[in-house]
Amino acid sequence: MKTLITNIQELLQIRDASIRKVSGAEMAILPSLKNAYLLLENDLIADFGAMENCPTTDVDVTIDATGKVVLPTWCDSHTHIVYAGNRVQEFVDRINGLSYEEIANRGGGILNSAQKLNETTEEEIYNQSKVRLEEVMRQGTGAVEIKSGYGLTVEGELKMLRVIKKLSQNYPIKIKATFLGAHAFPAEYKENHSAYIDLIINEMLPKIAAENLADYIDAFCETGYFSVAETERIMEAGRKYGLQAKIHVNQFNAIDGIQACVKHKALSVDHLEVVTDADIAALKDSDTMPVSLPSCSYFISIPYTPARKMLDAGLPLALATDFNPGTTPSGNMNFVVATACIKMKMTPEEAVNAATINGAYAMGISENYGSITIGKKANIIISKHVASYYQLPYSFGTDLIETVIIEGKIIT
Repeated sequence: MKTLITNIQELLQIRDASIRKVSGAEMAILPSLKNAYLLLENDLIADFGAMENCPTTDVDVTIDATGKVVLPTWCDSHTHIVYAGNRVQEFVDRINGLSYEEIANRGGGILNSAQKLNETTEEEIYNQSKVRLEEVMRQGTGAVEIKSGYGLTVEGELKMLRVIKKLSQNYPIKIKATFLGAHAFPAEYKENHSAYIDLIINEMLPKIAAENLADYIDAFCETGYFSVAETERIMEAGRKYGLQAKIHVNQFNAIDGIQACVKHKALSVDHLEVVTDADIAALKDSDTMPVSLPSCSYFISIPYTPARKMLDAGLPLALATDFNPGTTPSGNMNFVVATACIKMKMTPEEAVNAATINGAYAMGISENYGSITIGKKANIIISKHVASYYQLPYSFGTDLIETVIIEGKIIT
């Protein structure tokens, strides 16, 4: 199956295969080619170049992209797409003045979702989750990380991870699974944290490893949740089973969690609404990718990641949705990119880099995803007619995607 896209107004994010991420000033550079073609063969990018060099070979499908921009699909490296029900009432509670912490202390938040999930069958969780997955694919996401963390019991966590595995088997989108048993302490372990961590390490992890259900391990490192020392126990245990860490950290407070994550060679540190000079120093010259979740800041009215400060210090940055029922009930990466530009003062070039190549790095898949590179997966967004790619974040409320191709297949 060969697909040829011709007359592309601008082909974005063309990279050499050796580029896995971009940092600091490099993030302001988005390599592109005007008046271009792109050739896809089966599930791979086969060729691209200027239209004057467009091949005349026979193809199965030709798409005329006159007046349109083409770029790699979004790589969303932080989501909680698999869950049961919703937390609409908590949305109203926040409008009425309750804080995230107050809602959690009343039995809401993560524990609310955990109760719903444990009361719902695996089949029903799958049916609810696949609707969300199909939606984000239509919105241009071609690779996604999905976490567990709403089970908080052995069977609940296994149930979530099995659903993630089934989604991966049934859809062409690239899915990486993260075990987040350390999302919150169940009520029965509120006064005995060590016992719950023992349950994670001694019962959950061996079963997850036996069924090969996870790629990464995560913990909510935050005041009132998992301490730095407790998070380190989780990271060390995960490493014994081959699970690299991707950690929730610095959402509300800076408690030296980033330093611990860098020490334990975490692949990413996610949220970062609060970032100190010491955090930036710890991340410099490390292999750990900082990940910002701006639609979470938007939805629950907390500070945004200080992107300019981080980029000016030479750090890389990735963008992700945090799609979850409580604090970000949206998986729309187009809105994330726009919000990063509008609220975090990232340039469109920086935001696209953060949502593609750096997003791929933050989920360990940049070898095959995140850029227009010969040999990488044929995951492509074709826009509608636009003046330039700047219009994508500018027209933040408009659906400007015409066609999404994932693994060489036209999704929409």
